[in-house]
Amino acid sequence: MNIQELRKTVHDKLIKCGIEDASFKTDLLICHILNMSKTELLLKYNQIVDQDTEESINKSMLDIINGKPIQYIINKQEFMGLEFYVDENVLIPQPDTETLVEEAIKRIYEMHKNNKGKIKILDLCTGSGAIAISIDTYIKKQIEQGKMKDLKVEFVATDISEKAIEVAKRNAKLHNANIKFIVSDMFDNIYETDFDLIVSNPPYIETKTIPTLSKEVQNEPHIALDGGEDGLELYRIIARQGFKYMKKEGSIIVEIGYNQKESIIQLFRKYREYVNIKCLKDLGGNDRLVEITVAESEKI
Repeated sequence: MNIQELRKTVHDKLIKCGIEDASFKTDLLICHILNMSKTELLLKYNQIVDQDTEESINKSMLDIINGKPIQYIINKQEFMGLEFYVDENVLIPQPDTETLVEEAIKRIYEMHKNNKGKIKILDLCTGSGAIAISIDTYIKKQIEQGKMKDLKVEFVATDISEKAIEVAKRNAKLHNANIKFIVSDMFDNIYETDFDLIVSNPPYIETKTIPTLSKEVQNEPHIALDGGEDGLELYRIIARQGFKYMKKEGSIIVEIGYNQKESIIQLFRKYREYVNIKCLKDLGGNDRLVEITVAESEKI
């Protein structure tokens, strides 16, 4: 069987099984296993595929049909124009979360304009490390271009999963990011109290909702999805403890579910240590982030 015939066979089986983006996933899978670019694939349509390779492609095709995300098969996901290693131990970074990175960079720029020469950032529930590493990469570019002259940025990133931290460290090495990774259940192992910015995309799906999600999403680590009975468990922890780890006028930026805006805003309004609580939308016009400022008065 040549590449063209194999491509059609895989594509047709994925379509028959109701797999979304069948063409995209077919090409991604075959390019990965044959170690070819999309252009090479098209130019070598008549190349014969040996039996071992064909069997490997068919096995991975069955994994896709059974709900395994293609990203876990090829161990890659693009985020903020960067390539990240992913496996079954971490949530797959999604384009919607890029809004959080972009807003964090804006906030860092504003802090720098206000004469902050050093900015400390804490990334809670880091998973693959995509958020912290992306911020680090783009801030370094700004510094190199002279747009944030003399700025120093320090990162701490945490996750409850030791295996997730291993993935994040791998990605940090891939992108030459200098980040301190800590295995920690939220703030439990954090002993620094002078952060300027906390960012987080915590688990926010209601426990009862997880079984109703697509097979692909259900194959992602549940610990990175499950936000408790009402989906707000981790936000309560951030609201209750976040200000204790921050400088005055520091900012917290969290990603939220599409229907959680009011509930999360109310969580933070319970504490007088927070001001300027607002919701920000993504490019699709959906409620995506809640941003909070620590009050100027002394923390209590």
